[in-house]
Amino acid sequence: MFAPPHGVRVSTARPRVPRVVIPEVAPRRGREKFPAPRGFRPVRSTAPGRLPLLEVFAGLEDTVPFHKYPGDDAATLRIAQQTWAHVSEGPGWMYVAPRKTPPEVRAAGFRMVESRDDEIVVARSHLTNSPSMDLYLDIIHEFLHILQRRQGRILWLGRKVAYVDRPTEVEAYAFSVCEARRLGVPDSYLRKYLEVTWVGKADYLRLLRHVGVSSE
Repeated sequence: MFAPPHGVRVSTARPRVPRVVIPEVAPRRGREKFPAPRGFRPVRSTAPGRLPLLEVFAGLEDTVPFHKYPGDDAATLRIAQQTWAHVSEGPGWMYVAPRKTPPEVRAAGFRMVESRDDEIVVARSHLTNSPSMDLYLDIIHEFLHILQRRQGRILWLGRKVAYVDRPTEVEAYAFSVCEARRLGVPDSYLRKYLEVTWVGKADYLRLLRHVGVSSE
C-alpha cells in the first residue's frame, strides 16, 4: 500500500468538476447566408411552456430528413405527434429531457428539465435568436435522439464514454451534417456549428473527425 512521506498531507477529496457556463444566444444580425429550407417554419414567438413539437417546429414532418429517419414514415409521424417541445427561459440550446438529470450534468452545475414523456427542450433565446439553419440542424438531431430512445438505446452513458464518442451522438451529428451538406452548407459553417461549450479542444477535433468535417 502506498504511504505518503512523513509530514505530507494527501487530500482524499474528489477533484472538482468544472462548472459549465451556458451563454444566452445573441440576436441574429443581417441576412442569413445559409437559411433552413423554406418549408421549415419554427414559431420563434412561442412563449415558455410545453406545446406539441410540430406546433413549435412547423413543417418538420415535411422535410427531407424526416423521411430518412429509420423505420416507417407513418410510425415516425405518430412519434412526432406524441412528442412535446418545452420552451424554457434562460440560456441554452436544445436537448432531449431526461427522466432524471445525469449526475455528470448536475455536477457541472446544470439542472435539466426532467420528463417521463418524449420532450425536446429548447431555450427561448435559441428559438428566438439563432439562425434558422442552426435550429433546423438541432431539431433533426434531437428528434433522432427521441427515435433512438424509442429503440431502447441509452442516450447518457455517464463519464465512462466522452460526449463526442457516444454512438447516439455521433449518429445524430452525422445525420445533421449530411443534411447540411445536401443543402450546400460548407465546412466553415459546420465547424462553428459543432463547437460545443462543454467540450474541450481535443474532443472537439475528435467530433469533427467522427462526422467528416475538416478542421481547417
